[in-house]
Amino acid sequence: MLSYLFSDNNEKPLYEQLYQYIRSDILSGEIPANCHLPSKRSLAKQLSISVITVENAYSQLMAEGYIYSQPRKGFYASNLNLDKDSGLSRALTNSFNKKENETNNKKAPAQPCSFFADFTSNATDPSTFPFSTWAKINRGILSEDQKRLMTNSPSNGMHELRLSIANHLKEFRGFNANPENIIIGAGTETIYSILIQLLGYNKIYATENPGYEKIYLLMKSNNVKTVRIKIDDSGIIPELLYKKDVDVVHTTPSHHFPTGITMPIKRRYELLNWANDSQRNQSRYIIEDDYDSEFRLSGLPIPSLFSIDKNERVIYTNTFTKSLASTIRISYMVLPDHLMNEYFEKFSFYSCPVSTFEQLTLARFMSEGHYEKHINRMRTASRRKRDLLLKSIKSGPLADISEISEEQSGLHFLINLKLSISDDEFIEKCLEKNIKITAVSERSFMVNYSSVPLERIEEAVNILSSIAVNK
Repeated sequence: MLSYLFSDNNEKPLYEQLYQYIRSDILSGEIPANCHLPSKRSLAKQLSISVITVENAYSQLMAEGYIYSQPRKGFYASNLNLDKDSGLSRALTNSFNKKENETNNKKAPAQPCSFFADFTSNATDPSTFPFSTWAKINRGILSEDQKRLMTNSPSNGMHELRLSIANHLKEFRGFNANPENIIIGAGTETIYSILIQLLGYNKIYATENPGYEKIYLLMKSNNVKTVRIKIDDSGIIPELLYKKDVDVVHTTPSHHFPTGITMPIKRRYELLNWANDSQRNQSRYIIEDDYDSEFRLSGLPIPSLFSIDKNERVIYTNTFTKSLASTIRISYMVLPDHLMNEYFEKFSFYSCPVSTFEQLTLARFMSEGHYEKHINRMRTASRRKRDLLLKSIKSGPLADISEISEEQSGLHFLINLKLSISDDEFIEKCLEKNIKITAVSERSFMVNYSSVPLERIEEAVNILSSIAVNK
């Protein structure tokens, strides 16, 4: 019988307290693997709390992989295999086994016209950017911080911005990052170029397959040996990292791109086990790309790999391109202590590629609370877009031929369509109607709604429907 005490003085809501209690019991073995958990209603009655509280706690535990459900049977504790002597099982099943769509890898020239709805773009909807606040901060810095504007930035970025980022990570992602371990870069390209120089050109780097194509191209352009590692329904497969003799792996565990998968806790520990394998002489590292973690639309943010890494094997990276604008070229990474020491030894002569003006503007935007308010507004706006998309799909002709997955976080989801035409033909017909969409595998399409105006969503779905059902 599960028995927990809840504190009225605890700032955390009841469902989060319950989630933490059950998670702790599963990790400690108090709740053994495959143990049948109480139903939501019986646990609510037992603990004198509401059913919705239990439902929210169970939902978060399922999202992170601590528990699983079986139809008409209930909820069970996952088998995490956390025994220190036996190590973690790597034999997970249910692989996607989906082919790569070669068409999507072809690089087309930029289109001179804009689309009615571009479901492939990660650009920011102009209506969501806080222009007036940004302009006010700019004016304030120009009039009040003239001395700071003329101060050269340290190689890893202005202290004000690094401190603001560290505070944000503590408040939102739940882990402590030393501001001195944060490095500011002008977009993903700069961050990864520095990382490759730091970790070495003689290592084998791996990216997810399917995955964010730009990362693979960045690795290749830096002339390092790069391999693609397949994913299954839990994320990147550690067994293949061993087989390919990989030294450094890039992964998106909180919200995989493009499938939207959230890596469960068991796979996260398997990945850390790979990185900490003592049989290897040279060090292994995991680059954790947390690119859109701000946009989990239900439940708690998924804990990062960085937060559970005890041996300095994880390098945390993130960017402001999703949360602010794709044109604001500011990214950052958090290095473990030993790598930060190497960075200062090798690259302290570097100049930070982001201007002092931009850094101070963003730092003040964050420290004055505007960033948190902006994220909340963006999350609300994104939820409205997503909900309207889902409603339009489920209430129209697409309902009978579609299946939606991974829609709970991030700014995109997948839709599987039972088409009577080929994927390529469907994509071409959409382009003819000024709708851009891309396939991630056979019959599976990514719907990225960040740049699509709310008022165009219903019409865009109608156009997709007319093509998909051959009307």
